Amino acid sequence: MLSDIEIAQKASMKKIVEIAKNRLGIPEEELIPYGHFKAKVSLSYLDSIKSRKHGKLILVTAISPTPAGEGKTTTTVGLGDGLNHIGKKAMICLREPSLGPVFGVKGGAAGGGFAQIVPMEDINLHFTGDFTAIALANNLLAALIDNHIYHGNQLGIDVRRIQWKRVVDMNDRALRQINVGLGGPGNGFPREDGFDIVVASEIMAIFCLASSVEDLKKRLGEIVVGYTRDLKPVLAKQLNAQGAMTVLLKDALAPNLVQTLENNPAFVHGGPFANIAHGCNSVIATQAALKLADYVVTEAGFGADLGAEKFIDIKCRKSGLRPSAAVIVVTVRAMKYHGGADLTSLTTENLDALDKGLVNLERHVENITKVYNLPCVVSINKFLSDTPAEIEMIRTRMEKLGVKIVLASHWADGGKGASELAKIVVDLCESQDKKMQFVYEDADTLWDKINKIAKKVYRASEVTADSKIRAQIQTLQEQGYGNYPVCVAKTQSSFSTDPKLRGAPENHVITIREVRLAAGAQFIVMICGDIMTMPGLPKVPSADKIDFVDGKVVGLF
Repeated sequence: MLSDIEIAQKASMKKIVEIAKNRLGIPEEELIPYGHFKAKVSLSYLDSIKSRKHGKLILVTAISPTPAGEGKTTTTVGLGDGLNHIGKKAMICLREPSLGPVFGVKGGAAGGGFAQIVPMEDINLHFTGDFTAIALANNLLAALIDNHIYHGNQLGIDVRRIQWKRVVDMNDRALRQINVGLGGPGNGFPREDGFDIVVASEIMAIFCLASSVEDLKKRLGEIVVGYTRDLKPVLAKQLNAQGAMTVLLKDALAPNLVQTLENNPAFVHGGPFANIAHGCNSVIATQAALKLADYVVTEAGFGADLGAEKFIDIKCRKSGLRPSAAVIVVTVRAMKYHGGADLTSLTTENLDALDKGLVNLERHVENITKVYNLPCVVSINKFLSDTPAEIEMIRTRMEKLGVKIVLASHWADGGKGASELAKIVVDLCESQDKKMQFVYEDADTLWDKINKIAKKVYRASEVTADSKIRAQIQTLQEQGYGNYPVCVAKTQSSFSTDPKLRGAPENHVITIREVRLAAGAQFIVMICGDIMTMPGLPKVPSADKIDFVDGKVVGLF
């Protein structure tokens, strides 16, 4: 059996100028090529098509992730190919992979099997340099902060209350907490600092939520970098940083156009983490795709409790985007894992474990259909070990919720294997006219917002925080940030904050341990449970298997 990278390397790619012109009607002069098979589409061209009719937006989400894997990105790519296979004009919109997970646990992140985006190696490794630009803009601001303090500190920044961290796009636990400015007066003032991973940075969130270069610059200026001794916020624009940061980001802001294995167009742009940030590709890319295609398939990171909630309450709220339908991705083996089955036994029929694990899927379906008020279909990524009895159990349980299931084989069969799923999705988009609901209202207080998320989506009994955290939330409310949405940072593996609680736990407690203001991104990050904004590498990282042999990248997923 061929690996994902071997399949991708055998792909018959078309030049990206052909994809742009013949499939999307984009003139060659509106492209900024990065070789033959990837290009950016100029922002001026995207401005020129804003008056076009919007296509239909389809959200792909999933059950709570497991070590067994679900295949959400693979389904996103497969569904896009499936829609084109049945004669629809469709595009996909995905996030760019972070190098940290690529060399850490996940390996590649461009789909799998015969449902991939290509050039796969480029997409996973540096791509068009967007993440480098984001890191540079972030670290320029960090350097300007320390430089301002070194040269007299006219703004009165309290070095104990600097909020801005440096970033690097790699999992490196040794950088979580560091000291900077060591070595004497010529090197500045010693202070504690730290690194986040690029995809957890506020610059990444701003990049993905900005609607234009002008909006990007404005948001960058609103970043709160720290506080004075009397607790007055200091903004990036007070350091006059937003102009230079925009210069570093202006080219990156144009979305990246690539193709699937079946030569269908795809935008891959931006990449915020979903368990830390809001976990969606850029607003600019999604809005552009909706002007270029009749159907646009996008995904939100992790499950429908974490990723889809942020997609709706942050991205959709801020951009005006509204999905017409949702797809929930599952595998039989993942649901058996949620039912308590051991990883080593997931390929053996186990109706008891499946029966217990189905509560996780049911909870996600209820969130999509009742909390967010969207029509949905359940897509089962097909494995040879799935038995007819297991499939029938899932079908029966979903019928009680009024939801169809589809056995999809796009991993093995490409778009043809997702054609049935595509037909159902089109029917949901065209036959149902549901109005998407937010989990909370803008006017709700920050405390009410986190409580509504916790109780309505996670089914928690209460939200707790110590007096210091509560006071911080109240201060943010009083400072005028109460209308911002809440971005929950927590484990993706459970509805609770305990990654070991499988299935669909209820009446658990959500504890907020840290609150961060992202004034440029215009949301409040509430960190719940044990979650890191700078991940570490596993004992045996994916980097161990990645190599360059005989002119080819090997071991990349």
